[in-house]
Amino acid sequence: MPEKGVSSPRAKQWVPRSSPLLQWRFGFLTAFVFVGMVVVWSIDGCTIKSFIEAWRFRQDYLTMKVPPSNLTHSHQNLTLLASYIPLNVTQNQTNETQLDSFSPISLNLQPGHNRPVSVKKSSSLSAKLDWNPIQPAVQRSWDWISAELEPNLTSNLLARWLAPGGEPCRDSKTVGIAIPRLDGGNLTELSAGDVHEFAFQALDDHRKPRCLGGDYFETDLSGDSWKSRPLVKDFGNGSYSISLQVHPDFTGEYNLTVILLYRHFEGLKFTPWKFVYDRVLRNISLRFYKNRAWLPELKMCNKSDFSKDVWSGRWTRHGKNEDCQISNDGRYLCLAPDFPCKAPWCNGSLGLLESNGWVYSTHCSFRIYSADSAWNCLKNRWIFFWGDSNHVDTIRNILNFILILPEIHSVPRRFDMNFSNPKDPSQSVRITSIFNGHWNEMQNYLGLDSLKDEGFQNLLKTYFSGDTIPDTMILNSGLHDGVHWPNIRRFAAGAEHAASFWADVMKTVKHRGLAWPKVFYRTTVATGGYARTLAFNPNKMEVFNGVFLEKLRQAGVVSGVIDNFDMTFPWHFDNRCNDGVHYGRAPAKMKWKDGQIGHQYFVDLMLAHVLLNSACVT
Repeated sequence: MPEKGVSSPRAKQWVPRSSPLLQWRFGFLTAFVFVGMVVVWSIDGCTIKSFIEAWRFRQDYLTMKVPPSNLTHSHQNLTLLASYIPLNVTQNQTNETQLDSFSPISLNLQPGHNRPVSVKKSSSLSAKLDWNPIQPAVQRSWDWISAELEPNLTSNLLARWLAPGGEPCRDSKTVGIAIPRLDGGNLTELSAGDVHEFAFQALDDHRKPRCLGGDYFETDLSGDSWKSRPLVKDFGNGSYSISLQVHPDFTGEYNLTVILLYRHFEGLKFTPWKFVYDRVLRNISLRFYKNRAWLPELKMCNKSDFSKDVWSGRWTRHGKNEDCQISNDGRYLCLAPDFPCKAPWCNGSLGLLESNGWVYSTHCSFRIYSADSAWNCLKNRWIFFWGDSNHVDTIRNILNFILILPEIHSVPRRFDMNFSNPKDPSQSVRITSIFNGHWNEMQNYLGLDSLKDEGFQNLLKTYFSGDTIPDTMILNSGLHDGVHWPNIRRFAAGAEHAASFWADVMKTVKHRGLAWPKVFYRTTVATGGYARTLAFNPNKMEVFNGVFLEKLRQAGVVSGVIDNFDMTFPWHFDNRCNDGVHYGRAPAKMKWKDGQIGHQYFVDLMLAHVLLNSACVT
């Protein structure tokens, strides 16, 4: 037997010999393919750089199968593109986790999300970390990012919350996260218009992956002219994903912030301040660049647009006065009143928002009403409000800023009044507001349980028992519910009772041959600053919003939704736009909650215009 490295004569007989004809054919074929590729590039508008990047992308990705989860009932044989990259995190936050590599994670996609996902390949971490990351790929549908209310929300939530422990990965607490494709430490570049979904994993204080969900992450994506809340999905097994999208008109530098506010449903407890975590886990620099992606142009909201239960909006900026100063009455008159909205982000005069150029839009955009157009809309109408004290502020702002009735400095928690147009007394609107924080308007913290009082029930019924009933009803749960109910199960029962009460009221209207009013559920605000850690924290209020809306839908009561939670969330991290629990306090040139003089009130003023859109569109 020949020694290693030495070829035997017999072996040489099987070595293929080089042929000049073969070399010539191979060279000709290579040149032909190259010329063909150049032609394709020129037709498609691609660059050689794009081709090389695409080739490298394919080299870095591989195909794998995702095992089914015990929390999903479909997509058990879903084929995913998986990969992973080395992680090099600068650890500058307490309890922030630093890892050096990853193995694949298995995510369970909900119905409607069975698209390919991708993660970069690395080599050395499965022995260190028993975790299988999957990085969802860029969505090429070029549509707006969207979320939906989870079916069977209440029962599914309770099942996840009450999931048994017994294993270290279930009983541990989250102290950090790993985001494979964003933890490289360098500026990440993303294409504008596309939806970029990144997987991340919850980790305990030993850098081990958690295998239960329920953590509440606050997310913020901010640039000079864009501010939004990126969508977070909880897959129930310790893995999550975050989705980012910026319109191609707003390319540039951005900052992505991820805060862990509560761990494993602790924000839903009766005393959540005992469990608050509130750590900034990531502060990531991003650059969105323009490519060939496009998004459908936003249309002005119509009646059907308010049927969407969960909004995924953003605040965009279309003007800025660098020298704007607060006026003596506390207002920020930064842009001229007739400063125009930029289509398609809004319609009307942006200066009327007193936001120094900011405006909110979602799956549709909104009209900003002048006094004349507002009076033309509301004349001879009756608007009925039932909810917490944020309604009081919004009603006053409608009267002061939109209907131009500045002499009305405040409205009480409970009132029923007619207001007339000072320029045209023939135009009037009736507004009724009934506080639901307690059956006694001088007290607090009963919320929906205020309906246990028979006198309060009878009071509400009187407004719907005559020949004339309200045209539009705006209702919400409220911050008082966050204080009153000891747990989700009890709140769900209270929400079901409230929905049943209003369903019975509407049935009596129908039995008298009258048309139901349009009923809009206005979600409760995301409490801000210091209030993020209290009984009415954003974690609890978002869940309460979903549970009550589910019960209203089941009872057939609600006509549409106004998602004020989504509207307020981008501004809830501090107290610049709120006092913790209200976004619509009247302007005043005096020291505010955060110690500065004056405060921003435009977030609630935007809500006021959205309410008019809901009442006036056909």
